Amino acid sequence: MVQKYEWSLLILRVVLGVTFLIHGVAKFQMGLGNVAGWFDSIGIMGFLGYVVSFIELLGGIALVLGFGTRIVSALIAFVLLGAIFTVKLSVGFMGDGQMAGYELDLALLAMAVVLTMSGSQLYALENRIFGINKEEGVRNVS
Repeated sequence: MVQKYEWSLLILRVVLGVTFLIHGVAKFQMGLGNVAGWFDSIGIMGFLGYVVSFIELLGGIALVLGFGTRIVSALIAFVLLGAIFTVKLSVGFMGDGQMAGYELDLALLAMAVVLTMSGSQLYALENRIFGINKEEGVRNVS
């Protein structure tokens, strides 16, 4: 049972990580100044465009590698909440024909919340770095 649970968390972690890595890359390709300008145009402080871009890119990489899963997932959850409440909520769950709704954001938010609460240890880089033994849940001192 535990093994299926861990594999499930690994799948959530990698899918969420790849999704945000791609979104982050897209923002960098678009140009961070353009992202900041778009944030300004919708009434959000432009510098938050830079913050969100870095969270998405670096957070996506960290999740794929399994480093700082709980913290990164919490940051991503905040980004998603911001997207839902500032941009997506007004167009509805399914969107308005011109713009996607918040259904995908809500699903990604659920994934981020699960990872914030549970973490994901299977194939996680942080286990190698900090010497955590998954079976015992303690650090290896050897």
